[in-house]
Amino acid sequence: MSGLDETPAGTVCLGDLRVQRLGFGAMRVSNARNTQGERDRELARQLVRRAVDRGVTFIDTANIYGLGQSEEIIAEALRPYPPDLVIGTKSGYEVRTLLPGEQRLPANGHPEHLKAECDGSLRRLGLDHIDLYQLHTPDPAVPYADSVGAFLELQRAGKIRHIGISNVTAEELAVAQSIAPVVSVQNRYNVGDRESEQVLLVCEAAGIAFIPWQPIARGGAVIDAAHRVATSHGASVQQIVLAWLLRRSPAMLPIPGTSDAAHLDANLDAAWIELTDADFTLLAG
Repeated sequence: MSGLDETPAGTVCLGDLRVQRLGFGAMRVSNARNTQGERDRELARQLVRRAVDRGVTFIDTANIYGLGQSEEIIAEALRPYPPDLVIGTKSGYEVRTLLPGEQRLPANGHPEHLKAECDGSLRRLGLDHIDLYQLHTPDPAVPYADSVGAFLELQRAGKIRHIGISNVTAEELAVAQSIAPVVSVQNRYNVGDRESEQVLLVCEAAGIAFIPWQPIARGGAVIDAAHRVATSHGASVQQIVLAWLLRRSPAMLPIPGTSDAAHLDANLDAAWIELTDADFTLLAG
Protein backbone atom coordinates (compact mmCIF):
# COMPACT_ATOMS: atom_id res chain seq x y z
CA MET A 1 0.00 0.00 0.00
CA SER A 2 1.11 3.57 -0.56
CA GLY A 3 0.45 6.87 1.20
CA LEU A 4 -2.57 7.39 3.41
CA ASP A 5 -3.74 10.31 1.27
CA GLU A 6 -5.10 7.73 -1.18
CA THR A 7 -7.33 5.98 1.36
CA PRO A 8 -11.06 6.39 1.87
CA ALA A 9 -10.46 7.23 5.55
CA GLY A 10 -10.14 10.97 4.91
CA THR A 11 -8.96 13.62 7.34
CA VAL A 12 -9.99 15.27 10.59
CA CYS A 13 -9.26 18.70 12.02
CA LEU A 14 -7.37 19.54 15.19
CA GLY A 15 -8.40 23.17 15.39
CA ASP A 16 -6.98 24.72 12.23
CA LEU A 17 -4.70 21.74 11.57
CA ARG A 18 -5.92 18.96 9.26
CA VAL A 19 -4.43 15.48 9.63
CA GLN A 20 -4.92 12.06 8.12
CA ARG A 21 -7.49 10.08 10.09
CA LEU A 22 -5.09 7.30 11.06
CA GLY A 23 -2.20 8.43 13.22
CA PHE A 24 0.72 6.79 14.96
CA GLY A 25 0.89 6.26 18.71
CA ALA A 26 4.50 6.47 19.89
CA MET A 27 4.06 5.07 23.39
CA ARG A 28 6.11 1.94 22.65
CA VAL A 29 8.53 3.30 20.08
CA SER A 30 11.49 3.24 22.49
CA ASN A 31 11.00 -0.54 22.83
CA ALA A 32 12.01 -1.25 19.22
CA ARG A 33 14.39 -4.22 19.34
CA ASN A 34 16.89 -5.83 17.00
CA THR A 35 17.08 -9.53 16.11
CA GLN A 36 19.06 -10.16 19.30
CA GLY A 37 16.18 -8.81 21.36
CA GLU A 38 18.11 -5.70 22.39
CA ARG A 39 16.63 -2.21 22.34
CA ASP A 40 17.85 -0.43 19.23
CA ARG A 41 17.57 3.35 19.02
CA GLU A 42 18.24 3.39 15.28
CA LEU A 43 15.43 0.91 14.65
CA ALA A 44 13.17 3.16 16.70
CA ARG A 45 14.10 6.14 14.53
CA GLN A 46 13.50 4.09 11.39
CA LEU A 47 10.06 3.12 12.68
CA VAL A 48 9.05 6.76 13.17
CA ARG A 49 10.36 7.68 9.72
CA ARG A 50 8.46 4.74 8.24
CA ALA A 51 5.20 6.04 9.70
CA VAL A 52 5.72 9.44 8.06
CA ASP A 53 6.85 7.86 4.79
CA ARG A 54 3.56 5.93 4.78
CA GLY A 55 1.61 9.19 4.94
CA VAL A 56 0.98 9.60 8.68
CA THR A 57 0.57 13.28 9.54
CA PHE A 58 -0.26 12.94 13.26
CA ILE A 59 2.05 11.42 15.86
CA ASP A 60 0.90 11.10 19.46
CA THR A 61 3.36 10.84 22.32
CA ALA A 62 3.76 11.95 25.97
CA ASN A 63 6.44 13.15 28.33
CA ILE A 64 6.34 9.86 30.26
CA TYR A 65 6.58 7.50 27.28
CA GLY A 66 9.95 5.82 27.61
CA LEU A 67 10.67 8.39 30.33
CA GLY A 68 11.12 11.05 27.66
CA GLN A 69 12.80 8.80 25.09
CA SER A 70 9.77 8.72 22.78
CA GLU A 71 9.92 12.50 22.30
CA GLU A 72 13.69 12.38 21.82
CA ILE A 73 13.44 9.62 19.20
CA ILE A 74 10.78 11.53 17.25
CA ALA A 75 13.08 14.57 17.10
CA GLU A 76 16.13 12.52 16.13
CA ALA A 77 14.18 10.79 13.37
CA LEU A 78 12.27 13.69 11.85
CA ARG A 79 13.89 17.08 12.44
CA PRO A 80 13.56 19.23 10.46
CA TYR A 81 9.90 18.24 10.67
CA PRO A 82 7.75 17.90 7.53
CA PRO A 83 5.49 20.96 7.22
CA ASP A 84 2.27 18.90 7.34
CA LEU A 85 3.25 16.85 10.41
CA VAL A 86 1.36 17.49 13.65
CA ILE A 87 2.89 16.25 16.90
CA GLY A 88 0.75 15.87 19.98
CA THR A 89 2.24 15.27 23.40
CA LYS A 90 0.95 15.30 26.96
CA SER A 91 1.58 16.01 30.62
CA GLY A 92 -0.36 15.29 33.76
CA TYR A 93 1.52 12.43 35.35
CA GLU A 94 4.86 12.44 37.13
CA VAL A 95 7.48 9.73 37.45
CA ARG A 96 8.27 8.68 41.02
CA THR A 97 11.10 6.24 41.62
CA LEU A 98 10.57 4.27 44.84
CA LEU A 99 13.38 1.73 44.50
CA PRO A 100 15.86 1.06 41.69
CA GLY A 101 13.76 -0.26 38.81
CA GLU A 102 10.47 0.45 40.59
CA GLN A 103 8.51 3.45 39.38
CA ARG A 104 5.02 4.79 39.77
CA LEU A 105 3.12 7.33 37.69
CA PRO A 106 0.72 9.26 39.92
CA ALA A 107 -1.37 12.06 38.47
CA ASN A 108 0.02 15.55 38.92
CA GLY A 109 -2.17 18.35 37.63
CA HIS A 110 -0.56 21.18 39.56
CA PRO A 111 -0.13 24.14 37.19
CA GLU A 112 3.58 24.62 37.89
CA HIS A 113 4.27 20.95 37.21
CA LEU A 114 2.38 21.09 33.92
CA LYS A 115 4.23 24.21 32.80
CA ALA A 116 7.61 22.70 33.68
CA GLU A 117 6.78 19.52 31.81
CA CYS A 118 5.80 21.55 28.76
CA ASP A 119 9.26 23.11 28.74
CA GLY A 120 10.79 19.65 28.95
CA SER A 121 8.75 18.39 26.01
CA LEU A 122 9.65 21.44 23.93
CA ARG A 123 13.32 20.77 24.60
CA ARG A 124 13.18 17.04 23.82
CA LEU A 125 11.14 17.56 20.65
CA GLY A 126 13.26 20.48 19.52
CA LEU A 127 10.23 22.72 18.98
CA ASP A 128 9.43 26.33 19.77
CA HIS A 129 5.77 25.40 20.26
CA ILE A 130 3.73 22.20 20.53
CA ASP A 131 0.93 21.77 17.98
CA LEU A 132 -1.33 19.79 20.32
CA TYR A 133 -0.68 19.69 24.06
CA GLN A 134 -2.93 17.33 25.97
CA LEU A 135 -3.76 17.19 29.66
CA HIS A 136 -3.11 13.51 30.25
CA THR A 137 -5.52 12.92 33.12
CA PRO A 138 -7.52 14.77 35.76
CA ASP A 139 -5.76 14.93 39.13
CA PRO A 140 -8.22 14.34 41.98
CA ALA A 141 -6.02 16.47 44.25
CA VAL A 142 -6.21 19.54 42.00
CA PRO A 143 -9.33 21.34 40.73
CA TYR A 144 -9.66 20.40 37.07
CA ALA A 145 -10.24 24.02 36.14
CA ASP A 146 -6.82 24.93 37.58
CA SER A 147 -5.07 22.31 35.45
CA VAL A 148 -6.88 23.36 32.27
CA GLY A 149 -6.17 27.00 33.18
CA ALA A 150 -2.44 26.23 33.13
CA PHE A 151 -2.81 24.96 29.57
CA LEU A 152 -4.60 28.17 28.61
CA GLU A 153 -1.69 30.16 30.04
CA LEU A 154 0.74 28.06 27.99
CA GLN A 155 -1.33 28.73 24.89
CA ARG A 156 -1.38 32.47 25.53
CA ALA A 157 2.38 32.37 26.04
CA GLY A 158 2.79 30.83 22.59
CA LYS A 159 4.23 27.55 23.87
CA ILE A 160 1.31 25.46 22.61
CA ARG A 161 -0.97 25.92 19.63
CA HIS A 162 -3.97 23.79 20.54
CA ILE A 163 -5.30 22.17 23.73
CA GLY A 164 -6.46 18.60 24.10
CA ILE A 165 -7.65 16.62 27.12
CA SER A 166 -7.61 12.94 27.97
CA ASN A 167 -9.30 10.36 30.18
CA VAL A 168 -12.28 12.60 30.90
CA THR A 169 -15.99 12.35 31.49
CA ALA A 170 -18.51 14.43 29.58
CA GLU A 171 -18.77 16.66 32.64
CA GLU A 172 -15.01 17.24 32.76
CA LEU A 173 -15.04 18.00 29.04
CA ALA A 174 -17.70 20.65 29.70
CA VAL A 175 -15.52 22.20 32.41
CA ALA A 176 -12.54 22.33 30.08
CA GLN A 177 -14.63 23.85 27.27
CA SER A 178 -15.81 26.60 29.61
CA ILE A 179 -12.18 27.63 30.19
CA ALA A 180 -10.33 27.08 26.93
CA PRO A 181 -10.90 25.97 23.33
CA VAL A 182 -10.55 22.16 23.29
CA VAL A 183 -9.75 20.57 19.93
CA SER A 184 -9.34 16.91 20.94
CA VAL A 185 -10.28 14.32 23.53
CA GLN A 186 -8.24 11.15 24.01
CA ASN A 187 -10.13 8.43 25.89
CA ARG A 188 -10.01 4.64 25.87
CA TYR A 189 -12.41 3.40 23.21
CA ASN A 190 -12.65 0.41 20.90
CA VAL A 191 -15.35 -1.82 19.46
CA GLY A 192 -15.35 -3.91 22.63
CA ASP A 193 -15.12 -1.03 25.12
CA ARG A 194 -17.46 1.87 24.41
CA GLU A 195 -17.70 3.33 27.90
CA SER A 196 -16.80 6.74 26.45
CA GLU A 197 -19.66 6.71 23.94
CA GLN A 198 -21.28 9.79 25.47
CA VAL A 199 -18.00 11.71 25.29
CA LEU A 200 -17.66 10.71 21.63
CA LEU A 201 -21.15 12.04 20.90
CA VAL A 202 -20.29 15.37 22.54
CA CYS A 203 -17.11 15.57 20.46
CA GLU A 204 -19.03 14.89 17.25
CA ALA A 205 -21.53 17.65 18.04
CA ALA A 206 -18.81 20.16 18.95
CA GLY A 207 -16.41 19.42 16.08
CA ILE A 208 -13.79 18.01 18.46
CA ALA A 209 -11.49 15.20 17.30
CA PHE A 210 -11.83 11.99 19.31
CA ILE A 211 -8.55 10.07 19.70
CA PRO A 212 -9.22 6.53 20.97
CA TRP A 213 -6.37 5.06 22.96
CA GLN A 214 -6.20 1.27 23.14
CA PRO A 215 -8.04 1.23 19.80
CA ILE A 216 -7.54 -2.49 19.21
CA ALA A 217 -10.10 -4.54 21.15
CA ARG A 218 -9.00 -7.75 22.82
CA GLY A 219 -11.06 -10.82 23.72
CA GLY A 220 -14.78 -11.39 24.08
CA ALA A 221 -17.59 -11.99 21.61
CA VAL A 222 -16.63 -8.97 19.53
CA ILE A 223 -13.34 -10.64 18.59
CA ASP A 224 -15.20 -13.74 17.44
CA ALA A 225 -17.26 -11.49 15.16
CA ALA A 226 -14.10 -9.70 14.01
CA HIS A 227 -12.57 -13.05 12.99
CA ARG A 228 -15.56 -13.71 10.74
CA VAL A 229 -15.33 -10.26 9.15
CA ALA A 230 -11.55 -10.50 8.81
CA THR A 231 -11.84 -13.78 6.90
CA SER A 232 -14.24 -12.24 4.39
CA HIS A 233 -11.86 -9.32 3.76
CA GLY A 234 -8.61 -11.28 3.80
CA ALA A 235 -7.47 -9.07 6.67
CA SER A 236 -6.37 -9.45 10.28
CA VAL A 237 -8.62 -8.95 13.29
CA GLN A 238 -6.55 -5.93 14.29
CA GLN A 239 -7.13 -4.33 10.90
CA ILE A 240 -10.87 -4.97 11.08
CA VAL A 241 -11.33 -3.35 14.49
CA LEU A 242 -9.35 -0.32 13.30
CA ALA A 243 -11.53 -0.12 10.19
CA TRP A 244 -14.59 -0.24 12.45
CA LEU A 245 -13.36 2.79 14.38
CA LEU A 246 -12.76 4.74 11.17
CA ARG A 247 -16.31 3.99 10.07
CA ARG A 248 -17.85 4.59 13.50
CA SER A 249 -17.40 8.37 13.43
CA PRO A 250 -15.84 11.05 11.22
CA ALA A 251 -14.45 12.58 14.44
CA MET A 252 -12.40 9.45 15.11
CA LEU A 253 -8.60 9.66 14.93
CA PRO A 254 -7.17 6.25 15.88
CA ILE A 255 -3.50 6.10 16.90
CA PRO A 256 -2.44 2.44 16.90
CA GLY A 257 1.05 2.07 18.29
CA THR A 258 3.77 -0.52 17.90
CA SER A 259 7.51 -1.00 18.16
CA ASP A 260 7.60 -3.24 15.08
CA ALA A 261 7.69 -2.07 11.46
CA ALA A 262 5.61 -4.97 10.11
CA HIS A 263 2.88 -4.25 12.66
CA LEU A 264 3.03 -0.57 11.73
CA ASP A 265 2.41 -1.37 8.07
CA ALA A 266 -0.44 -3.74 8.92
CA ASN A 267 -2.10 -1.12 11.12
CA LEU A 268 -1.87 1.56 8.44
CA ASP A 269 -3.20 -0.79 5.78
CA ALA A 270 -6.46 -0.90 7.75
CA ALA A 271 -7.28 2.48 6.22
CA TRP A 272 -8.03 0.74 2.91
CA ILE A 273 -10.62 -1.65 4.36
CA GLU A 274 -14.19 -0.60 3.66
CA LEU A 275 -16.63 -2.47 5.88
CA THR A 276 -20.10 -3.25 4.63
CA ASP A 277 -23.20 -2.26 6.57
CA ALA A 278 -23.54 -5.89 7.61
CA ASP A 279 -19.91 -6.00 8.82
CA PHE A 280 -20.37 -2.84 10.88
CA THR A 281 -23.59 -4.06 12.47
CA LEU A 282 -22.14 -7.47 13.29
CA LEU A 283 -19.16 -5.91 15.05
CA ALA A 284 -21.27 -3.32 16.87
CA GLY A 285 -23.31 -6.16 18.39
